[in-house]
Amino acid sequence: MNPYDFANMSEEERHKTLLEMSDEDIDYSDIPELDEEFFKNAKRIKQLKPKVDSINIRSDILDWFKSHAQEKKYEDLINDVLESYINNQKKC
Repeated sequence: MNPYDFANMSEEERHKTLLEMSDEDIDYSDIPELDEEFFKNAKRIKQLKPKVDSINIRSDILDWFKSHAQEKKYEDLINDVLESYINNQKKC
């Protein structure tokens, strides 16, 4: 049995296993080595920090986002939708 079979572990088990894993235990076989050519074309992405603010959202809209946020927080889903809208408006 593979001790790193993460697909069959609970979130708590994965977290514990990753914390206990040494660098030598990491399987890099499916990851290409990063060489100078990679770094010539690499671009640093500025990480935007969220600004804490308060807005009024109708309860039915907020409930929809909360019910549709599966893998992420509903606040992140709202940000994704707003960002998509802005990007589409820029194309017009």
